[in-house]
This record gives sequence, C-alpha cells and structure tokens, in this order.
Amino acid sequence: MAFVVNIEGIDGSGKGTQAGLLCERLAAAGASVELFSFPRYEQTLFGKSIGDFLNGRFGSLDQVSPFLAALLYAGDRFESRELLQTAISENDYVVLDRFVASNVAHQASKADGDEQRELIDWITKIEYGIYNLPRPDLTILLNLPPSQAQELISRKSQRSYTTRAADLQEADAGYLAKVHQVYLQQAETDRSWRVVEGLERGEIRPIDEVADEIWQLVSDARA
Repeated sequence: MAFVVNIEGIDGSGKGTQAGLLCERLAAAGASVELFSFPRYEQTLFGKSIGDFLNGRFGSLDQVSPFLAALLYAGDRFESRELLQTAISENDYVVLDRFVASNVAHQASKADGDEQRELIDWITKIEYGIYNLPRPDLTILLNLPPSQAQELISRKSQRSYTTRAADLQEADAGYLAKVHQVYLQQAETDRSWRVVEGLERGEIRPIDEVADEIWQLVSDARA
C-alpha cells in the first residue's frame, strides 16, 4: 500500500516542480512511485470544464458560486478515483500535485464566517465522504507569499488549458492572498500537514534546497 504525499500551495508556489523532483528522487532510491497532478485538464470531462472555468467561460470568479465551482474540481478527482486507487495498491508512493485541500483553499477563500465553514465541511464531505477519495498520509504546504508567487507565474510556459499568461485565479492578487490564508488555516489545524517556507530573508529559496527539505519530511513521516 502506497504512502500518499500531497503537495499544496497557491498558484506559482512550485508544486509541480517539487512534486516531479520528489518522484525522481524516490525512483532513484529504488521505490515505485506514481504522480497525479490535479486538475487533470486533458484526461477528464470535469478537468476540461475546469479549464473553461479558469478561462472565464462561465463568468468571472465572483460570478460563479464557489459551491458550484467546487463540484468541478471534486468531479475531476472522482473521475480519477479508480486510477488513483490502483496506483496506491501497486506502488510504494503516490505523489499528488494538489488534492482536496486545494479545493477547500480556493473555494473557501471566496466566503467568510459561517459560509466559509459550511463550504469547508461541504467540500470535505463530498470528496472524502460521498466520493470516498483516499486521504493523504502527509500534506506539504509550500508557503510562498502571493506577490512572489505571481512573479513566478509570469515566467511559466504556456499551459494546455489556457492561452493566457495567467488564468482567472492566477491574475487576481487579492484572491491569491485569501487562498493563501485558508491554506495556512488548514496547516494549523491538521497534524498531517507540514509547512515548507518558500522565502528566506526575503528571497525565494533555491529549488534544490526546498526539495531537500521535502525529502527529509517524507523520509521522517514514512519512518
């Protein structure tokens, strides 16, 4: 049965890069590992609809109910559940580049107070309760402030789901700041989370240095 590692963070924080490096390092150490990056824009029906959402087809961020947007992301994982369960049964590790926590962070950031708590409970019940998705053994939050994250977003190469330099979420600094706060709240309340700082003395940390810290966290958690 695989040890499931989930890497989270706001857009531009380096999730995809670090997830890939972790997989390479695990494979080099002789472990079998499989990577899932969510959303799966090209592989699922819901993933393609998420691409439409992020390109503004259904309206701006404040025009689409977070309850409805959450269903797209949850549906993408539900479509992928069988593949994910097979990977967990056949490998030593499964690495996730975003998972349920991402849905919670992005959608709950659009609400406050009681409605925010309702959203968090609702998303969690759908994804883990109704859809019966596996819970990660370890979630690592890449903690990078929105201003630096947006700088890294501007350097990204073109993505398959959009022709824009930044999608609706990536382009909105205020929105990313709220997402960042919800991520930190999750990390504070869940013992299976660990936080890796993306800055040191105001400068973005080297990729390899962050990768080394993630490797140590995974090694300690699996020991």
